[in-house]
Order: sequence, then C-alpha cells, then structure tokens
Amino acid sequence: MQPATAIEKALGVLFHLHAQPTPCGVSEIGRALALPRSSAHRMLASLARHGLVEQDEGGRYRPGVALIALGLGVQGRDPVVAAARPVLEEEAREIGETMFLCALRAGRIVVLDKAEGTGFLRVAPRIGEAIPVHATAIGRLHLAFAGDSVRLGHGPLERFTPRTLVRPAAVRAAAERARRQGWAENRGEWIPGLHVVAAPVLVGERLEATLAAGAPTAHVTSETAARIAERVVSAARRVSARLEGRLR
Repeated sequence: MQPATAIEKALGVLFHLHAQPTPCGVSEIGRALALPRSSAHRMLASLARHGLVEQDEGGRYRPGVALIALGLGVQGRDPVVAAARPVLEEEAREIGETMFLCALRAGRIVVLDKAEGTGFLRVAPRIGEAIPVHATAIGRLHLAFAGDSVRLGHGPLERFTPRTLVRPAAVRAAAERARRQGWAENRGEWIPGLHVVAAPVLVGERLEATLAAGAPTAHVTSETAARIAERVVSAARRVSARLEGRLR
C-alpha cells in the first residue's frame, strides 16, 4: 500500500472532523488518524489559515466556514441542481413533505439538494450525505436504470432497520419492480419512520438523477403512496424536460 500523501492526510482530517458531533483536540485527531501530534498540529494550522477548519474557545477544532463556500459553489454550478431546484421547491409546497434530489457522484449516490416540507424530516438525510443502494427507493432506481454504475455485491447486506432487505436477490427483484412501474418506494428500510417515494430523472435512456419525496411512515397508506408517486413521477419528468431544454 502506498503511504498517504499530505493531501490525503489533510482530507482525512477534514472528513474526520465532519463526522464528529463536537470539536476535537489535536491529540484526539492525531490518535484517530494515526498521525504524530506534531504532524496533526501543522496540518490543522495550515487548514485553519485557509478557513477550512476553525478553533472554538477551548482550542478544539471543527470544520470551517470556507467549506460551506466551497460546497455551495460546487452545488450552484451543477446543472442538475439548477434544473431541479424550482421543481423541488414547488412540490415541497404542494405536498407539504420534504423533496430530495439525488445523483451518482464520485461513485456514490448522494443528496445533491433538498427542499424542506412542513413535517419532521428537516435533518435526514442531509445534502451531501451518501445513500445506501440496497436500502432505499433511490438506490433501487439506480440499480434499475444505471445498474452498471452502482455495486450491490453478492453477500448479506447491512441491516439498518428490521425492514431492510439484506438479500441481494430480493433487492434486485425490488429494483426490477421499480423499473417496470417507473417509480420506487421504501418504508423505513434505511431511516426508521421514513417513507420515501422516488422517480427517475431520465435524459433519453440515461439516468441523470432521482427525485424523491420523504414522509413520516405513519402518514403514508398505499393510496397516499400512489398519489405521492404520481406527483413525484410528474415532477421528475419536468426536471428531465428542463435538462433537455424543452421546459423553462
């Protein structure tokens, strides 16, 4: 294995701090990443000069505001986000639930954007968060329409809740059902209490993204899910039309 470069170590520091619920001290960061304390200190000082990390009153480190500017800059330049944002906001207002835009980026399915509804789903999942393929409606659509781009594996899959499908054959069967009906759903399989209905954003036959509505599981009956699915499918088609230049 090649030794980690300085850039890889710095990225490791940033991702470690991002994953921690509270700020971390230099020694704690060094131990977590197997870095000498002196090396961790120099790296943190360099990151701090660029605003990528910052210190609290006790001298502990947390992610810096420059990361927000970088992230928003990337998001704002994404053509899929630009095409989907007005549709997300309109649907969130109309159905009162949180709308999500997800796509494959750097080998992972991630949340690119979201528009909050009026329900309790204001923190999960977050923009930038990775979406598991096997436990979500969004992942099933990627398997159904872009199966060569995502990996499922052959052994038992991670169980997030008692509802999670952990057999690859069962997940593939669910993806095939989603392909036939043109939308997918999952009921508390990844996040307890979260029911998601999702539809593909297609340009020609290529999957560009997925659009999803998240609602409290207790509020969603079979009839409600079908009505939400109809809206989400229509919204996904509008995003497709905007990407193709057929709709402004």
